[in-house]
Amino acid sequence: MEEIVKEYKKGNLTIVWKPGLCIHSTMCWKEATGLPGVFNPFEKPWIKPENADADVLVAQIRKCPSGALSYYFSEVQE
Repeated sequence: MEEIVKEYKKGNLTIVWKPGLCIHSTMCWKEATGLPGVFNPFEKPWIKPENADADVLVAQIRKCPSGALSYYFSEVQE
């Protein structure tokens, strides 16, 4: 079975989400631990990177316990 990979862009930052790896820890979206203005599993799209600065997004993504969220920077800003 093919792995699902979703990408969400903000400037030269791309957030990568692999739902097959997600353990639903709620770390990304709960008020106490996450960024509910960016990550909201009750909305579509569920990731809205425009609602935070890139450095804040990267810091939050690094907290993902399963590795379902990752990121990369492109050379050229789109």
